[in-house]
Amino acid sequence: MSLHQGTTISCHNLQYTVDIGQKCKKGQEKVILKGITGVFECGMNAILGPTGSGKTSLLDILAGRKEKEGVRGEVLINGNDIPRNFKCCSGYVVQDDVVMGTLTVRENLAFSAALRLPSTVSQKEKKERVDETITELGLEDCKDTKVGTMFIRGVSGGERKRTNIGMELVIGPTVLFLDEPTTGLDANTAYTVMSRLAVLSKRGRAIIFSIHQPRFTIFQLFDTLHLLSKGETVYHGSADDSIDYFSSIGLECEAHNNPPDFFLDVIIKNSSTAPSIERDPESHSSVKLESKLEEGVATTEMNNMNANTVDLTKSYKSSRFYHEVEAKAAEIIKLHDNNPGTIALPDYDYASGFFTQVSVVAKRAAINYRRSIQVSVVPLVMGSFIALIMGMVYFQVDTSYPAGTQNRTGAFFFASIFMVFSNISALELFVDERKIYIHESSSGFYRTSSYFISKVLCDLVPMRVLPTLVFAAIYYWMIGFRAEAGAFFIFLLTLILVTFCGTALVFLISIKVGIVSVGLSLVAASNIIMFVFAGVVVNTSSIPDWLEWVKYFSIIRYSVNALSINEFKGLTFCRNNRTDSCITGEEYLSDLDVSISDWDLWQNHVALSCIMIILFALSYIFLLRVPKHK
Repeated sequence: MSLHQGTTISCHNLQYTVDIGQKCKKGQEKVILKGITGVFECGMNAILGPTGSGKTSLLDILAGRKEKEGVRGEVLINGNDIPRNFKCCSGYVVQDDVVMGTLTVRENLAFSAALRLPSTVSQKEKKERVDETITELGLEDCKDTKVGTMFIRGVSGGERKRTNIGMELVIGPTVLFLDEPTTGLDANTAYTVMSRLAVLSKRGRAIIFSIHQPRFTIFQLFDTLHLLSKGETVYHGSADDSIDYFSSIGLECEAHNNPPDFFLDVIIKNSSTAPSIERDPESHSSVKLESKLEEGVATTEMNNMNANTVDLTKSYKSSRFYHEVEAKAAEIIKLHDNNPGTIALPDYDYASGFFTQVSVVAKRAAINYRRSIQVSVVPLVMGSFIALIMGMVYFQVDTSYPAGTQNRTGAFFFASIFMVFSNISALELFVDERKIYIHESSSGFYRTSSYFISKVLCDLVPMRVLPTLVFAAIYYWMIGFRAEAGAFFIFLLTLILVTFCGTALVFLISIKVGIVSVGLSLVAASNIIMFVFAGVVVNTSSIPDWLEWVKYFSIIRYSVNALSINEFKGLTFCRNNRTDSCITGEEYLSDLDVSISDWDLWQNHVALSCIMIILFALSYIFLLRVPKHK
């Protein structure tokens, strides 16, 4: 069976539990959903309920965005099993906006189209699809405006939300899921967004969304309403019939009350979490009930509901709406049992190939880098400034002893430390884009490998190599190191390898931790350990045997050793310009416990290369293990 317009999503006796026990004490489960059955057809399908009722969990399970552990029951699409690559034909809009702010509205939509539409769709057709989506969502006036970041003034909140929706609509999904699409929007903007969705739903799309407390004009757009109370269904049916249903069980919605507000108040009142009247032990006066209810609910209305408390779940199960949905669900199950199978979709998990993904993601990263002045300019300015300052401190070092040797060693030590610490900025690279990566990878934009390679290439080359090149050029010649081209390029190569190692370490920590403050602490601790075991502050020969192994993990140690061998070998340093009181560079290196053979120079570069490869490999493994589903 093929997927077509007129798609129906159904859930049958859906149950969901989560383990809330500690790692060392498993088995404590909390029930989130309790036997949910529902049928969601073309149109606007709203899932409504108080906070904690399970509406987002239900939406995620319907969309296939929830880990299977703890989920029981069936979710079917047109009476068939959900296909493995359901993400290729459905759209999911998360509650928090996940869109690249440095790109324009059109560029964001084009990015989604380039990756999620198959190669059989020509570039011209993709562009036309983007233009159609812009028109459908009313984004013509801002299509070439950047979405906006904390540094760039961008589009409005409603336009940003519609851009998020457009990135899903551009692939033409027959099912669109949205998690609280009105969050953070004012009443008028929220209505604009929802009315656009209502127009799209009339064209044969099933739009399923969770929503908390919509205004009446938005409620009028709903076709089907599914009300939840503490993980149980208390109503599933036509939104137009919902008020009459509650009237039939003795719960009247006053003429000027907003129905969604009324439903939530009824659900809260008829659950164990309902507010109760407390007594002040001193004054014996009732604490005002209004302070415990949501703003805008009248006390007289709540008193009326107090007199009509009912079991909402029991009332629903005895209603015609329950029997109707159960009958529909039974027909779907019968269809599934007679003809089990899955929806026929193209046999791929990703619409675009590996190299296309790398190219498109790298292009977006390059645009983001070019338009983020604080990201692209600051490293170059800071590297140049520090190089100039330290260049003046060590300006044109001489070959006296011990000043000449000490100044050179200090300069190498400082350069290595600066290269390592300057890469802390890479910590935010993945932390800031974590939500974007999780959403896009789970939606089938790209493979993890494509994303990782693109980010490594686009971060290392422009953001790490260029500042290092500028720093080295200024620093090396101002200080007056060995005036040889070969020696300079070895100096530059060493700093670049140190930069790569430092970036890889920060990548690893940012992916594993995901929190900037914690990541900063771990990066600082790692750098201090490498600082201590570098062999400059403390001679490595004096380190206790049981701690000596740590020096082999010090990036700074390998850097200082390589730079020292490159500079000191072949030089002679004399005390007070006396030729009878001199020391060779080789002798000085020997005192520092640094070997000076030809291999000893390059073994440091090999060690740095191995550390870099290991750290990037671990980063990729941890990135693969980042949970993409809730």
